[in-house]
Amino acid sequence: MTKFNFLFVLLLVITITSCSKKTTTQEDQIITHRDSTVNPADDFFMYANGNWFKQNPIPASERYNGIFRTIGDTINAQIKQICEKSAKMTDAPKGSNEQKIGDFYTAGMDTATIEKLGISPLTEEINKIKAVKDIPTLLASIAHLHSIGANPAFSIYVAQDDKISDKYAVFLSQGGLTLGNRDYYFNTDKETENIRNEYVKHIQAMAELAGYSKEIAQQNAAIIMKMETEMAQNSRKLEALRDPIKNYNKMSLEAFSATTPNIDWKEITTSIGLKNVDSLIVGQPEFYKALNQMVKSYSIENWKTYLEWQLLDGYAGYLNSAFEKQNFYFFSTVMSGVKEQKPRWKRIVEQTNGALGELIGQIYVKEYLPKGSKEKLLEIGNNIRDVYAERIKKLDWMSEETKKKALFKLSKIVMKVGYPDKWKDLSGISIDRKSYIDNIMAVNKWAVNDMVSKYGKPVDRTEWDMQPQTYNAYYNPSNNEICVPACNILVPGFEGRMPDDAILYSIIGGSTFGHEITHGFDDQGSQYDEKGNLNNWWTAEDLKKFQAKTKLIVDQYNEFEALPGKFVNGDATQGENIADLGGIVMGYEAFKKTAQYKNKEIISGLSPEKRFFLGYAYAWMVNYKTESLAQQLLTDVHSPAKYRINGPLQNMPEFFEAFGIKPGSKMRRADDKIIVIW
Repeated sequence: MTKFNFLFVLLLVITITSCSKKTTTQEDQIITHRDSTVNPADDFFMYANGNWFKQNPIPASERYNGIFRTIGDTINAQIKQICEKSAKMTDAPKGSNEQKIGDFYTAGMDTATIEKLGISPLTEEINKIKAVKDIPTLLASIAHLHSIGANPAFSIYVAQDDKISDKYAVFLSQGGLTLGNRDYYFNTDKETENIRNEYVKHIQAMAELAGYSKEIAQQNAAIIMKMETEMAQNSRKLEALRDPIKNYNKMSLEAFSATTPNIDWKEITTSIGLKNVDSLIVGQPEFYKALNQMVKSYSIENWKTYLEWQLLDGYAGYLNSAFEKQNFYFFSTVMSGVKEQKPRWKRIVEQTNGALGELIGQIYVKEYLPKGSKEKLLEIGNNIRDVYAERIKKLDWMSEETKKKALFKLSKIVMKVGYPDKWKDLSGISIDRKSYIDNIMAVNKWAVNDMVSKYGKPVDRTEWDMQPQTYNAYYNPSNNEICVPACNILVPGFEGRMPDDAILYSIIGGSTFGHEITHGFDDQGSQYDEKGNLNNWWTAEDLKKFQAKTKLIVDQYNEFEALPGKFVNGDATQGENIADLGGIVMGYEAFKKTAQYKNKEIISGLSPEKRFFLGYAYAWMVNYKTESLAQQLLTDVHSPAKYRINGPLQNMPEFFEAFGIKPGSKMRRADDKIIVIW
């Protein structure tokens, strides 16, 4: 699930009076956002949200507009208050949350010092790269860059072993591509070709800013593009990365090293801080076979050029305005269609929250989070789990043997809700007001050290990967857990009052809890057992039936043309699409048990059924710029917002009945093509 924080509402315990009609004196977002000129049978996404889009064009400084941006602005304003209040506390004890937050924010806002320093904060690191003289020192430099948050050549990280979830393992996966996705280097449409051309110009411009002559900068850009293209050639496509079995290739350090004799993995892992590594899980062996050849086929000077670029690219957004603006131009304007930068304070607030979100979260919970959030979320989450169990028991395509195992896995899903009982220890990060980029590097070093320090230790299943001020949620298959931060309870437009159950169960029950629980049973999550191990718990016949159903959802989404000639990637997005369908089904089933549904309460002239489906559409009220939408189609495993609404609803008979969607309508799949999975 990909979202941002919702606006805050007061969580007041209220009782909804049973009656035939109910009115509200406050503006009802569900009503005002609708575009009555659109037929809901043609495009429910635009029918539910079109009026808001008309009144709120996408700002020049944004990739998109909609619920995520307006909520993000509200959250940023609150975090800004935390940052500014902390910044004024010049006498805050060294090492305290306020001192670190205040100093980090102050250093980021100190543009005079940042301009004066220019590229000098990176001089020491650049000189280390320039000192590389042979393959051993090259590999040492690559390892060092990984230890400070840059990620050249490949990706290395520590996480739970997919097949032994109570142990941490060292993973190697493809990486080293500045453009991220391998298809950017090969697709032949004019938009992608333009991005490639602009990327080469961008590298040249950055090299010139770093002090290289135009001629040398051009040469460097050509070398970097050639090296990254070769890495991309040996990288797997986005959809191929979704198969946990094919991307799990465990081998001893010795055996893997024998397949890549030019790369000393023992030295690399040791240099990063990993001790006594005995095995590796290699995601894409063919990538490393090619990388092994590249270590020798490209000169040391070529590699130094590439590494210097990787360092500069990783830190460009924290340097002076010349570097920052060039970095913005390529990654935001060229790739995403954003014409203007956000104000400085917004950028630094977001960076402070990204770097020290764990510390900000502790203050946020005390000062901004309404009481009762955790309790209400747990109530909704448990109700969703209950109806999920009911649905599994009634499935007509699954055997009793597999149902029993599915129900057992469902019962073992851990719900991390609200905020953690134990906060991460960030005492090892030293922050001051002298150098912004030094603070960024300190945070990066801490994050890498924190990750590698887990290797060899017992798995901490209580750890959170999100903060309470983040409007997002996730399912972790290795822990068989969902995490729903506290602010997911909050709905914009309902400030000072509790949303009615149609809204709560569509947005929170459906697009959050129902969605995340379904990830435990999507094409990937379904391959993990109740303990979080990659272990087939299906009968052969049931698995075949399940895969036939997931194929149907792949086919459905492959037909969605998001831009002229550009379609949704049904294979890459199938996990999220399965979760969206399961989420809205479970949200609706749970809503049917509420008094609002049973008593047929009319709110703002809407039946409970209509209000529920409009509420679900509200959860994905997002309008993207063309460039950003094209980027999402190429790089994101989530479908565009329009299809996160229209796609699932095309399979919902309850939706057809609520809005009178007749057979043959665009929003209604033929009866023999309705997809029912969970």
